[in-house]
Amino acid sequence: MISTSKSKFKIQNLKPQMTVGLLKNKKLWFCFFTFYFLLLTPSCGVYTFRDVSIDYNKIKTVKVGFLENKARYVNPQLSPRLTDNLKQKIGSYTKLTIVNSDDANYIITGYISRYDVSLAAISNNQSAANRLTVAANITFINMVDNKTDNFTVSKEFDFSAQLSLQQAEGQMATDIINQMTDLIFNHIFSNW
Repeated sequence: MISTSKSKFKIQNLKPQMTVGLLKNKKLWFCFFTFYFLLLTPSCGVYTFRDVSIDYNKIKTVKVGFLENKARYVNPQLSPRLTDNLKQKIGSYTKLTIVNSDDANYIITGYISRYDVSLAAISNNQSAANRLTVAANITFINMVDNKTDNFTVSKEFDFSAQLSLQQAEGQMATDIINQMTDLIFNHIFSNW
């Protein structure tokens, strides 16, 4: 009889301990979710990765000139797609109006200066990978502050040596356009 009452006593004492453990666990989860929503969710305006620095009181318009391909090898799709993609990115990530006139507040011009293939890796005395290097020389003119920035962006893209350049271009075209656009955009508009 004594052992039965002891076991009942033990069971009754375990229930409050389980409740305390669950409460601690609930508090832990509440803290975690609060931290997540306050600090990690970019859509709530607390923090953002898009750091575009433009004084919209002074700067309202931008002109993006055609980025001509002056490289030794000319990919006929690269110039128009890069130009259009840069315009789209500026339209999506800034409040600037894209215009065609030379009296824009910002003027972006340039050309593709490099589009070369070189050997990237050798395996068993044979070419294993090739590297496509794409570069663009860009001129950014801020007409409001009367400043000019000439810069070059460059990116390397590796591909299997078993592919021809045309095959590799077909597979990598979107990636090339997006990465080159990001490099140009970030240099002009971001404070990184």
